[in-house]
Amino acid sequence: MLRKVKVENGLIKGLPAADPRITVFKGIPFAAPPVGENRWRAPQPALNWEGTLNAFEFAPISMQATPGLNKEDFYAREWHVDPEIPMDEDNLYLNVWTPATSTDEKLPVYVWFFGGGFQYGYTAEMEFDGERIARRGAIVVTVNYRLNVFGFLGHPEITAEAPHAPTNFGLLDQQAGIKWVKCNIAAFGGDPDNITIGGQSAGGGSVMFQLTSPQNEGLFNNAVVLSGVFASVYRDERIPGGGRTLAEVEEAGVKFFDFLGVSSLTEARALDGEFVRQKMLEYKAFWGPVVDNQFVMGDPLKLFMENKRLMVPVMLGHTSDEFYSVPKVSNLDEFKQMAVQLFGSDADEFLKLCNVESNSLEEVIKNASIRTIEYAIRIAGQANSDSGANTPLYYYNFDPEIPGWDNPGTFHSADLWFFFETLAKCWRPFVGKHYDLARQMTNYLANFISSGDPNGKDSTGEDMPKWEPYSSDAPYGMVFGDRAEFVKEQPDDLMKFLVKQYFKNEK
Repeated sequence: MLRKVKVENGLIKGLPAADPRITVFKGIPFAAPPVGENRWRAPQPALNWEGTLNAFEFAPISMQATPGLNKEDFYAREWHVDPEIPMDEDNLYLNVWTPATSTDEKLPVYVWFFGGGFQYGYTAEMEFDGERIARRGAIVVTVNYRLNVFGFLGHPEITAEAPHAPTNFGLLDQQAGIKWVKCNIAAFGGDPDNITIGGQSAGGGSVMFQLTSPQNEGLFNNAVVLSGVFASVYRDERIPGGGRTLAEVEEAGVKFFDFLGVSSLTEARALDGEFVRQKMLEYKAFWGPVVDNQFVMGDPLKLFMENKRLMVPVMLGHTSDEFYSVPKVSNLDEFKQMAVQLFGSDADEFLKLCNVESNSLEEVIKNASIRTIEYAIRIAGQANSDSGANTPLYYYNFDPEIPGWDNPGTFHSADLWFFFETLAKCWRPFVGKHYDLARQMTNYLANFISSGDPNGKDSTGEDMPKWEPYSSDAPYGMVFGDRAEFVKEQPDDLMKFLVKQYFKNEK
């Protein structure tokens, strides 16, 4: 087993995981501490260390609201359970799970980015244990990154100082993590030329930003986007993480400095990190990715659809019960007016699909509601197919019964327990069918990490249901219900209509 390895900055010692065939290294620095003069600056190279670094514990989480304090928070029941978890501005560390017994094995590598709306989240969340994926022959690396105002502040002084990296420090941290893997993963038995990046929610959105950044050519080979791509149907909706310009965030940064009581970048960097965190929580603003025309060149979904991305295989999907797009109208006349505004001469077809003749506002709104992630995936899949791109997209819908006294449905992030096969860490009373599904989902993921194709055999020796790529002629996907099943079923008529309208309106 590789319990001790040498990376470019020094020696590292890891520990056996619960399965001693896996070695886990926690808290490896991949960049210099982003404190003092490095606050609100692109990640700087990690420093060398003397002797052997004992990589036995997770590093502190990024600055954010303290986990586990808000008992009304759904996720405080799921995994944000520990208010005592260490937190620090010095947080650019990553973790590695490897099954390798020698450095020359050239195992595939999975680099994971957590979600949390770019405001919170951390690699130490209990569902992100990489051991079960590693048991399938892949190395798992989970990368921490800066969040909220620490990761995405803009200010005219920052732009003047570093016009090549004026904001998006959290995304640049992720990129630095991938680059670290590229340089160092061979020491863990990994193949630097077979890297898959993945993430869920804001982590999936992060993957989209990484996929569409012109700075990332050659850095990775496949991508996994779990519940991380969104498209608006009804125009007054705000899509997470979308569209802010550098000028807008610079103006917001000036106002935030006023709120901090400072008048310069030098003064702001001299403030104590905990003071900045508390003021950020008091300020209650959203800080997230910015179109800076350096790293982020625009809306990543549109760039993806224009093939302005790394042309690599992508696995992407959603859960059944997350992020429905719902018309915001108070009566049927407003609904009809909205239809005309959105669809013009095709409004009557839309109204018929929503059964407006029922004269029931409740029924009409229910009929008009669609999953924003499914919609985004279907327009992306259509564009990928119509452009002649030969890079496959593999689409899934996560739709099993999720147990618990709260009857949660397939809530946002529920699939994480399954894709990491960490159900035993959850309080929910999962039973055999859930463990069988998690085994298969992790198999599909591990296969995709290995080759860009999710298909292969189950540990029973049987072939798993074949997962075919998504195309405009075959807009099908894998349904992870009580079992994995590839369903050759067309989207419903409303979804077909909306996808057609998208491309009609874009012309």
